[in-house]
Amino acid sequence: MDFYKALWSRIGGRPWTYIARDIYHRVEYLVLISLFIGGYTIGYTHIAGWKWLLGIMATYTIGYIHGHFFWGTEYVPGQKGK
Repeated sequence: MDFYKALWSRIGGRPWTYIARDIYHRVEYLVLISLFIGGYTIGYTHIAGWKWLLGIMATYTIGYIHGHFFWGTEYVPGQKGK
C-alpha cells in the first residue's frame, strides 16, 4: 500500500480510484460507451457487423437516458485520499 500511495502522490496527487470516479461522473456516458464498444469490437463485430452495433447503441442510449430520470447517487467531487 505504501508503494501505491507513493505512486499516486507523485502522479495525480490523489488515489487513482478517486480520479477515475471524477472522470466517470463528468463524462459517464462516454466511459460506458467506450467500454461497451471496446468489448463489442473485440468479441462480436465479425459475427454481427456494425449495423447491428448501431441498433444496439441506439437502444442502449434510450435506456441510459430513461434510467437517469430515476437514478440518484451521492457523489463527492474532488474527493481526496487520506
